[in-house]
Amino acid sequence: MHTIDKIEKVVLLGSGALKIGEAGEFDYSGSQALKALKEEGIYTVLINPNIATIQTSENIADKVYFLPVTPEYVTKVIEKERPQGILLAFGGQTALNCGVQLYRSGVLEKYNVKVLGTPVQAIIDTEDREKFVEKLDEINVKTIKSEAVTSVAEAKRVAHELGYPIIIRAAYTLGGLGSGFCDNDEELDVLANKAFSYSPQILVEKSLKGWKEVEYEVVRDRYDNCITVCNMENFDPLGIHTGESIVVAPSQTLSNSEYHKLRRLAIKIIRHIGVIGECNVQYALDPESEDYRVIEVNARLSRSSALASKATGYPLAFIAAKLGLGYGLHELKNNVTKSTTACFEPALDYIVCKIPRWDLGKFKGVSRELGSSMKSVGEVMAIGRNFEEVIQKGLRMIGQGMHGFVANKEFEVEDIDAALSHPTDKRIFVIAHALKNGYSVSRIHELTRIDRWFIEKLENIIRIENELEQYNNITQVPDTLLLEAKQRGFSDFQLARTVSKSSAKNIERDMLDIRKYRKLRGITPYVKQIDTLAAEYPAMTNYLYVTYNGCAHDIDFPRDNRSVIVLGSGAYRIGSSVEFDWCSVSALNTIRQQGLRSVMINYNPETVSTDYDTCDRLYFDELTLERVLDITDLEQPKGVIVSTGGQIPNNLALRLQNEHVPILGTSATDIDHAEDRHKFSAMLDEIGVDQPRWRELTTMDDIYRFVDEVGFPVLIRPSYVLSGAAMNVVSNREELEHFLTLATNVSKQYPVVVTEFIEHAKEIEIDAVARNGEVLIYAISEHVEFAGVHSGDATMVFPPQKMYVETMRRIKIIAREVARMLKISGPFNMQLMAKNNDIKVIECNLRASRSFPFVSKVLKVNFIDIATKVMLGVEPDVPHKSAFELDYVGIKAPQFSFSRLQKADPVLGVEMASTGEVGCLGEDFHEAILKAMMSVGYAIPKKNILLSTGDSRSKMDMLSAAKALQEKGYNIFATRGTAAFLETNGVHATVLHWPDQPEQPNTLTYIKEKKIDLIVNIPKNLSKDELNNDYTIRRSAIDFNIPLITNARLASAFITAFCRIKPEDIKIKSWNEY
Repeated sequence: MHTIDKIEKVVLLGSGALKIGEAGEFDYSGSQALKALKEEGIYTVLINPNIATIQTSENIADKVYFLPVTPEYVTKVIEKERPQGILLAFGGQTALNCGVQLYRSGVLEKYNVKVLGTPVQAIIDTEDREKFVEKLDEINVKTIKSEAVTSVAEAKRVAHELGYPIIIRAAYTLGGLGSGFCDNDEELDVLANKAFSYSPQILVEKSLKGWKEVEYEVVRDRYDNCITVCNMENFDPLGIHTGESIVVAPSQTLSNSEYHKLRRLAIKIIRHIGVIGECNVQYALDPESEDYRVIEVNARLSRSSALASKATGYPLAFIAAKLGLGYGLHELKNNVTKSTTACFEPALDYIVCKIPRWDLGKFKGVSRELGSSMKSVGEVMAIGRNFEEVIQKGLRMIGQGMHGFVANKEFEVEDIDAALSHPTDKRIFVIAHALKNGYSVSRIHELTRIDRWFIEKLENIIRIENELEQYNNITQVPDTLLLEAKQRGFSDFQLARTVSKSSAKNIERDMLDIRKYRKLRGITPYVKQIDTLAAEYPAMTNYLYVTYNGCAHDIDFPRDNRSVIVLGSGAYRIGSSVEFDWCSVSALNTIRQQGLRSVMINYNPETVSTDYDTCDRLYFDELTLERVLDITDLEQPKGVIVSTGGQIPNNLALRLQNEHVPILGTSATDIDHAEDRHKFSAMLDEIGVDQPRWRELTTMDDIYRFVDEVGFPVLIRPSYVLSGAAMNVVSNREELEHFLTLATNVSKQYPVVVTEFIEHAKEIEIDAVARNGEVLIYAISEHVEFAGVHSGDATMVFPPQKMYVETMRRIKIIAREVARMLKISGPFNMQLMAKNNDIKVIECNLRASRSFPFVSKVLKVNFIDIATKVMLGVEPDVPHKSAFELDYVGIKAPQFSFSRLQKADPVLGVEMASTGEVGCLGEDFHEAILKAMMSVGYAIPKKNILLSTGDSRSKMDMLSAAKALQEKGYNIFATRGTAAFLETNGVHATVLHWPDQPEQPNTLTYIKEKKIDLIVNIPKNLSKDELNNDYTIRRSAIDFNIPLITNARLASAFITAFCRIKPEDIKIKSWNEY
């Protein structure tokens, strides 16, 4: 116990914005660690610019700095705060790399800061490939033979020694960035060059594609006690990054001896490396023999550890933080069972399945093939009693329009063999297709190398479907078959499609009929607890799942009118991410404070809302109409909140109301009035509020007639979507035809909406809370970019700095009118645009929006708390403060993950592309934007800047910035047209030739040789696959890791800021100091 008394103040590094490969799981682990430290009475300082997360909310850490997690900023905070300890394992690779740099540069030693938990040397031993192999050789543990090289020529030599196929990885990166497989010298050339742009060292190793991939989560304390918390098996074989694989826990296909052999090895490894806290060991296992290789060891909390925590109910991050303080496992209680110590290994009597969620459709030109680099943006976890049940549940949860493994819309595959052996994000459905087309289990196993056991289980689902198809009416189906189908994960929707052969029009009705019949026959689900000790000790958890494999409920339902159910936000995806988790958790907190029972339904393992102590009851289950009704039938709640979880719960509102479920807050009918364009538009006309001209049309001729009337460009979108899916701006006739074919595929029942697109208009948002139609509190923010960039991708300023007071006043009046007409009770958000003081309403959402956490934290007023009180009918205490009185500025900047999405064009438009966001505070606009841009990975350029600035309007926008650069002594390079324009306006620029020209100096050589520090490339028009040259410049910037800005207004703001402010003038102030 001797280390605990000295430590009074600890710095924890967060992971910054959510990006592909580093997402919400670190919000969850960081929050847990902070709770653990708080319990010990330690003063905590958190550095994390991600303003949307729970961990940066009040009452979690004692002090929060919204600053970039980079060595220079962290050093300044350490200097100011003088902590005794620092935690590096809870902020992903970002925190780890930053910590290693601070250790190497002597900063930690200088300020006498102790690294708690796993020592830095152990981290370096696991991160640096060669040291890692040496370390494991010492104890005779087999690793994949590889060699670290620093040049392409060396890489070739090693490849020839090992023999192709080989895999290349860049050292020190996250989610397999810069890695891939090569089968020959040409592929090696391309990949190696790219990997070197992310890391000075790359590894060339023999590929073991087709082996099984197995992971163990192990925990060790300083007394050398070790336990394995969970072991997991990838459904997909080696060759696909774990973050891209379907994963099951506990493993299903390992023999007893394999399981124990790998467990013993994991403990041997963690002891030898000297990890204190949590660690994850990944193995490759040869399916033919018991031969194995250790792939990697992560000495930090990872995506897998978030999954392991949620799968077992063992609070890994919480325990790891305590172990870092010097406790032993035997001294800690397991918070889930309450009766055992943290030394007991969890034993599971259920199976969980994780499925990744990809959003590849959002990007132009991205390759869909899966490999060793991660592309998924989120994940779901399903819990059940057999594999068929969890895989079907999980496939519904990812929200990609599928209803399970079978009974989906027709799926077309040209070449089944190729689709099986070259995995894409749709491979699981290709397997269903292959089984239906008579492929045998062995044939599929040969092509995919997926274990036969899994394929046999999938075949079982097909068998049940075939049996169901023999019947045409649910009343003819024998009870035994109906029960078997439900036990194997079939939904009522799937039954309606296979048995009733329902048409799209009637399926909703048929589904509810099946539900009625099922209840009549007594076939209803049971609620089970996650019991981490397989019933050896009584579980105290309120961590629940719903299944048909049971005969009794594990809990009682008091039905005392005190339960309030909050519907969560489901899988993280582009357009719906951690912001909605923040909203859900804030609502749960308020419900608990009011002495009511808070109930959460959500299935995303990366979130804080699915943490065992966030609410009184957690149903880790589907957010489908069927499952929510199953739960409301049992809970009989006082009400359900649908406005804090984004679009998924919002879409359920009307359907739940029709089934007589009490919805709290704004009525479902009014929600529909705002979602349905016609009703909303008619209402705006009635109150005399302007909107862009639009028509909803069903034939091509009508569309052409309308376009002739308003002129190009126009915006095209199908009805009812989230995050602008299939929304597009078109500027001529051929594009119009091209996109209409895309848009009509999105939703057949709904026609297409065509809207005039107003160029160069300012976009404004208002987030507000109303009660019975009266606005209680509001926040107006402005975008740096003009309208036309999706609000999720725009840089947002609050309070607004460049807006007419007149505009503000008129926006408030509009918001009040809309709230009154829609009788809003609860949160709402409106997007408007202003041009020459003309204001038009773009849309209105009667739910919390993506910017709620941002404005709440800048204003220091929790909007969701107020909204929840309104919905519960409690008197909220609304502070009387206006945004004008703030002495500081908040800026929310988007985080893009284009480097993960090979070939995607990194350009912004009406489709959302960002995966996360940061929010920073500053004393003025320039300071705030500088901090925000640096938090999402931009750096202040050293010397050389390349400008290529599109149309004349953008050239004008950029002129003052270019002059500032010249005064600061930067070297300006430009493409021909831009250079000529700058010269006429007195700015000297060196001309670089276009990529497709043979002449030197060429833009491409300069990019490849990393001579450029910042690229500003603005596309010329809104549409047509931009000239290849521009695409080449933009994509190369991403591939060679050079900061790129594609919007003139943002570029101009960023450049002006770094020309005006010196880095040393940036204030290091925590959130509560503003």
